[in-house]
Amino acid sequence: MHIIRIIYYPSVNEYRKVVMNLEESLARILPLFYPLAVLCSTSTRLQPLTVAAASSVAPAQLNCLLPVDVAAVDEPWDPLLAVQINRFVECGGVAIGICISHRVFDSTSVATFVSAWADAARRGGVPSIEPDFDMLPSLFPSENLPTLDMGIARDTSDRVGGPAANANIVSTVGKIFMFDKNLISALRDSVSDTPGWKSSASGAAQHPPSRVLAVSAVMAQAFMRADRAKHGGGPGGSYKRGSVIGQMIDVRERTVPPVPRHACGTWVSSSYLEHTAEESLALEHDYPSMILKLRAANAKVIEDCKRLLSDKEFGRWTMIGSSIDVIKKITSPDFNFVWITDLSKFGCYELVFGFGKPSWVSLAHLPVNDFIVLMNTKDNDGIEAWVYLHESDDEEFKDIIRNNIIKIDDGGDACDTYSNY
Repeated sequence: MHIIRIIYYPSVNEYRKVVMNLEESLARILPLFYPLAVLCSTSTRLQPLTVAAASSVAPAQLNCLLPVDVAAVDEPWDPLLAVQINRFVECGGVAIGICISHRVFDSTSVATFVSAWADAARRGGVPSIEPDFDMLPSLFPSENLPTLDMGIARDTSDRVGGPAANANIVSTVGKIFMFDKNLISALRDSVSDTPGWKSSASGAAQHPPSRVLAVSAVMAQAFMRADRAKHGGGPGGSYKRGSVIGQMIDVRERTVPPVPRHACGTWVSSSYLEHTAEESLALEHDYPSMILKLRAANAKVIEDCKRLLSDKEFGRWTMIGSSIDVIKKITSPDFNFVWITDLSKFGCYELVFGFGKPSWVSLAHLPVNDFIVLMNTKDNDGIEAWVYLHESDDEEFKDIIRNNIIKIDDGGDACDTYSNY
């Protein structure tokens, strides 16, 4: 599918000049990002919304701000890069919708591209950021690997309000869960205050979990409980599904020698936390243990990054082979598979194109089930958890969050804000 970003600016003067500058600066940076220039499209569109209204609707209603369907990546005419500049006619705001094919870029590469574009638009000339496209193919040449079915379905309907023609589009629901700084602090304190929160090796106290780790553990447990409830589980029940929690890990600047920050392509590995049904039952009710296991799984992959470049076979297995094997479990009835990816550290709220800082940065609807994307908040101390799940799991998932993990102030169907622990 495409990696997507929608960047919102509350009020823009001289809209035509702004659009012209965005188009001209994009043209200047495309020679630096030459793989994207092969198939690139741009468009503008008026939207009968306000920026404030856009931030309160369901994710599915934001897809009209994107230039192409999220899953439009496989046909010869599908663009590698597509941009749509949206103008909100009621408030004068602007939203820049960006789609870049995940077949050629990962999220860090997208962040590099958008930062370079903003730099060129703000300062004029060419950007100070220089992407690197040479290292990845020289170390890990392309292979004719078999196609993997990730369960991502292309929407063949009219994107402007028409019914989805594909069943997977209909069956996936997107939700935004807001974790403010007070809740995140309470989650971290709840772990730190747990008896036995010590390192088994040294006896020293563990570091408090990061805000990303604290939220990841909460959401992973909710997915595990919802799956158990859906499939008739519980102590002594018939539930036999194991669980796999996958976390995306950026390998840049973690290898020896370090891969540069602006190396483009897909420099991503993943950590996998796999348990049997019995082990999952214990883990989904033990928040501190979930924190420790997720942290340990990530730490192992980060440590393994040091070998990626010196041991090519190991590097290929870590970045490609292990993922192929685990991805096959996504469609297996024997496993409940949850993906987590963290996009909170990309500085999206510092993207200045020349007309102020963003008021919001969002995703939209993604046709993927059991998927969690963590985004930063504007004040840089909270987390937006964008959650994608099967529509039949929606109410069960929210009830589990509400009743079993944290108290909830329900802000409506589109966005639930957690303000009390």
